[in-house]
Amino acid sequence: MTEKLPDIVEGIQKQSPAVWESYQSLEAELALAGPLDARTRRLVKLALAMGARHEGAVHSHTRRGLREGLSRDELLHVALLGVTTLGWPHATTGRAWILDILDHQK
Repeated sequence: MTEKLPDIVEGIQKQSPAVWESYQSLEAELALAGPLDARTRRLVKLALAMGARHEGAVHSHTRRGLREGLSRDELLHVALLGVTTLGWPHATTGRAWILDILDHQK
């Protein structure tokens, strides 16, 4: 199942397909460049999205994580781990963004 991309990204994909293909290839190569397994990579990407305060990316990585078999508890643990690194305000905002997706999956 392919996730619908934001309209702005779909526009770039259609206008510059070679750029999009290069981006997709880079993502695949980066995944293979180290020892992390797919589950760990997804959790790290979720944490990075939270740290960068990118709501859309947090939503996206939460949806992808669910599709890939991550549990609610695993996804929420990422937000809890953020408390000492990101601080309470940013960690709880990230948790709220994760819950945006989790609460709509019921």
